[in-house]
Amino acid sequence: MQASTTDTRLQHPRSVERLVQGQATSDGAGVKLVRLLTQDLQRRLDPFLMLDAFATDNPGDYIGGFPDHPHRGFETVTVMLEGRMRHRDSAGNEGLLAPGSVQWMTAGRGVIHSEMPEQQDGRMEGFQLWLNLPARDKLCAPAYRDISPDQIPTLTQPGVSVRVIAGSSHGVAGAVQRDGTEPLLLDIRLEPGARFEQPLPAAHNGFVHVYRGELSVGDTLVRQRRMAILAQHAGSDGVRLQAGTDGARALLVAGRPLGEPIAQYGPFVMNSDAEIFQAVEDFRAGRLA
Repeated sequence: MQASTTDTRLQHPRSVERLVQGQATSDGAGVKLVRLLTQDLQRRLDPFLMLDAFATDNPGDYIGGFPDHPHRGFETVTVMLEGRMRHRDSAGNEGLLAPGSVQWMTAGRGVIHSEMPEQQDGRMEGFQLWLNLPARDKLCAPAYRDISPDQIPTLTQPGVSVRVIAGSSHGVAGAVQRDGTEPLLLDIRLEPGARFEQPLPAAHNGFVHVYRGELSVGDTLVRQRRMAILAQHAGSDGVRLQAGTDGARALLVAGRPLGEPIAQYGPFVMNSDAEIFQAVEDFRAGRLA
């Protein structure tokens, strides 16, 4: 699904507060990745809890996958650019993440799932974003949705193509909407020198991750594999991106902060230590979904 619009000029675009390089690490059964949104940034980028990027041509970096592991209290959003990954969970869901697809999983009160590669060679590339749930929804029923590439609306402007995964952009509603956190998740492709402007509520937290080429956010150059945290200015109305001479691809992520306490222990994210202790006890006792 595609829609073409004309650009809307911003009057007070945001600047960049800081650039983040990310930390090389591994997760699951040794899958190599770069963690861009780390735990120390959770309050600053509320409601977002984590952003991991993985990109490799070496099967040894991903072949172990992510065997069975639990989650409670938040949502996981996996954006697949290249490669194939099979999802299975304790709620009976199963799906295949293929190139261009998105998986949106609500862990809610608890789910145990696995994500395992369905390839022995070739490139695997994508992202996983953790989105917090409001306190009132943390113990909701688990949910799962596979979103194929043709189910993601696409916004087109001169030199610009935007996959609107969540939220809305220039009148194009994304594949996913959430009332509590109002997430915006855009996968943006810019041709050399192209510009794109996205309105954002001044109170929302946001960031841009450049994964191809480089672009400018306002007056700040953001190079490949860097994340730019957007500054919050009273009266700001959005963000302006302009690609460099080789073009760029980037994720733009923003959302309404919850302003609630964050208590995390590994794969459990709740609002208090007592709730974390309960999550661990429920997992050990086999009471997760």
